[in-house]
Amino acid sequence: MPDKAGQYDVVVLGGGAAGLMCALTAGQRGRRVLVLEKANKVGKKILMSGGGRCNFTNLVVEADNFICANPHFCKSALSRYTQWDFIAMVDRHGIAYEERKHTQLFCLNSARDILTMLLSECDLAGVEIRTRCEIVSVETAANECGTSEAASATLAPGYRLVMRQSDNAEVIDCASLVVATGALSIPTLGGSGQGYEIGSQFGLTLTPRRAGLVPFMFSDATRELCERLAGVSLEVAVNCNRRTFTENILFTHRGISGPASLQISNYWHPGDPLSIDLLPGQDATAWLIDCKAQQRKARLSFVLQKQLPRALVAELQALWWPAMAETALGEFSDRQLAEIGGQLNRWQLKPSATEGYRTAEVTLGGIDTDAISSKTMQARQHPGLFFVGEVLDVTGHLGGFNFQWAWSSGYTAGLYA
Repeated sequence: MPDKAGQYDVVVLGGGAAGLMCALTAGQRGRRVLVLEKANKVGKKILMSGGGRCNFTNLVVEADNFICANPHFCKSALSRYTQWDFIAMVDRHGIAYEERKHTQLFCLNSARDILTMLLSECDLAGVEIRTRCEIVSVETAANECGTSEAASATLAPGYRLVMRQSDNAEVIDCASLVVATGALSIPTLGGSGQGYEIGSQFGLTLTPRRAGLVPFMFSDATRELCERLAGVSLEVAVNCNRRTFTENILFTHRGISGPASLQISNYWHPGDPLSIDLLPGQDATAWLIDCKAQQRKARLSFVLQKQLPRALVAELQALWWPAMAETALGEFSDRQLAEIGGQLNRWQLKPSATEGYRTAEVTLGGIDTDAISSKTMQARQHPGLFFVGEVLDVTGHLGGFNFQWAWSSGYTAGLYA
């Protein structure tokens, strides 16, 4: 506990992955740390992630796995605290995990194992955590903080917060303030724009924000097609704006979801078409012509059902060759097969929108990294003010990369806060 009520070396706003990582790191340095979380418990997003198993990192982490206006910004933190560092902590706590597709690491038992580990580390480091806290105001408090000698020497002037918990308001002074409030995605788990408001208050620029890692919606006939195919899943290659992801898509009552769809949503803008390769890695035209030579009496739908779900083939038939549904493959011209093959490799779909922040796993954009030191996560013009995690303009691909950014940026700030 602090020597004097309301005075800490470090206050962390937000008890998510980045906030807890920063808090335990600062606490291990002997800092007096307080975490303020607005929800009724910390780590809600950790608990629901990965279907309750938490895809906590990836074995292969590179800068290209992240989207940022400055593609070099994340490199320093990612190299300072790597996936191997976090895996070592997971191993130290005896947490069982497994590797899945695309070198993703998941808990074998429960995402709660990761949260319990972080809270245990915070407890060992003397971190105080409070929940149901509303931040009323934040301001600089020049030379007013009763901070430790080390804090006063390096992080003056400090910050003053007014915080409300239940019906009680409290003033809290600190040398370092860490904004780890997350972003706008999944508001039911605590997502908000509070971190952006604090950044704007201190003159930091915000890059445009939009929902990321989010399902697509369609209108008119395409939506009706998706409704009929709801629950059907298959591996495809989805391309948009010169980026391609080869993973599963899932048809839903609103449109399409699944890993490939979520990944490409980070690169999609309203009005852009999606190009879907239903037979990734395969020249559909050459394959169909070869099938024609070997199975002349077979129907095209019969041949396609060997590679694609039956329900999807029925829908494609109604779209692309309805008049020849009963025609033997040998009666198709090579030109007709080339047209169908081209559509199979480049099915063009135009989403009407995404499902938005309600179901988005992340928020693209945020605090402009030009104002933040990549080596410390500290605002360049505001000593002692740090931003970590999703509130920054850094967004990872699906696959454990956003958690790794939380661990790396939180750890980095924790070394200097």
